[in-house]
Amino acid sequence: MSLLWLMGAAAAGGSAPPSTLGELYGCGWNNYGQLGNGTTTTISTPVQVGALDTWSDIASAGYLSGSQMTTGAIRTDNTLWTWGSAKNGMNGRGDLTNVSSPVQVGALTDWSKVNAGRAIFQCIKTDGTLWAWGYGAAGQLGNIGAPGFTSSPVQVGVATDWGSVSCGTQHCLSIKTDGTLWAWGTNNYGQLGNGLTAMIHSPIQIGALTDWAYVAAGTEVSFGVRTDGTLWAWGFNTSGQLGIGDRTNRSSPTQIGALTDWEKVETGPNNTEAAHTIGLKTDGTIFTWGNSTLGQLGLGPLPGDKSSPVQVGSATDWSDVYCASRSTFAYNDAGELWATGNDASGMWGLGIAEANYDYLTKLADYPTYVKGSSAISSNLIIR
Repeated sequence: MSLLWLMGAAAAGGSAPPSTLGELYGCGWNNYGQLGNGTTTTISTPVQVGALDTWSDIASAGYLSGSQMTTGAIRTDNTLWTWGSAKNGMNGRGDLTNVSSPVQVGALTDWSKVNAGRAIFQCIKTDGTLWAWGYGAAGQLGNIGAPGFTSSPVQVGVATDWGSVSCGTQHCLSIKTDGTLWAWGTNNYGQLGNGLTAMIHSPIQIGALTDWAYVAAGTEVSFGVRTDGTLWAWGFNTSGQLGIGDRTNRSSPTQIGALTDWEKVETGPNNTEAAHTIGLKTDGTIFTWGNSTLGQLGLGPLPGDKSSPVQVGSATDWSDVYCASRSTFAYNDAGELWATGNDASGMWGLGIAEANYDYLTKLADYPTYVKGSSAISSNLIIR
């Protein structure tokens, strides 16, 4: 696994606006050059990706066969860059050549947001259009006419009002600027939320609500936070990862509890071992649920799977969270990055090849953290 850090010039907890300058750092598994440091050598301490401080957004795509990983990132000039594996066209550059340093995708300067799942990228441009590339045999490209994979960005429909997007294993979720929720891709466990289990090859609206604020797609699971602070889940639930108190799959959004203070939720990507979830509340507390096999819930040794949210510690100063396949990360107002779970291939940056941790462990001080992204065994952060 590998980790990339995006750190900005202005000290601020949580996600920073796209204009924030950011240096990019990474560590962990680097077999396809996904760390972007010009090598394919796995490293267990963070190394800067080039010398630029103009990175604004980042996402990591993973493909389980051979653990092939690709990184996509946007700079403050709205250019798009990728590096790592080109399997199934994941690099978006129209070829199948692996590279170990950032290479620009085309020449356009209108890219705004990037997200990634298993072997797929979805990007929103400044004009509100949505574009995708990579593996699409399960409909996750969102384009009915798309082949099994595409190695160059393909527009998803013709809409110009996409606001955010999240990619799961083989499905995608998006919120439009009017607050409506949309989904497409594989649907074998009801992860699209339309009450059915049939695959959908182009975006369909889920329900009629117009108050969705945040979505997260994972391994056959989906989560959404509405503007009233309620948290909702649907899809696969074998380890209780939906957080609704049981292990029954859901094919439509189901509320988690009755609280109205949820801010953000993230879930592990790319494989079935990633059936864990972390939620951030508006009061700065964090909660985890789902699979705990490798300590990724941060609740101590052998806590067992949790089918309802359980608070992690008592701190009230957490400001951002994200997940890797087998570990969970949290960032606080003091500028500290913490993690729990499996530190595979040195992806945590502690100088250790691999170890498991049952509790949140401090990784480093990053007072200018912007965003972290992880897939399988690599980790990158803009700082």
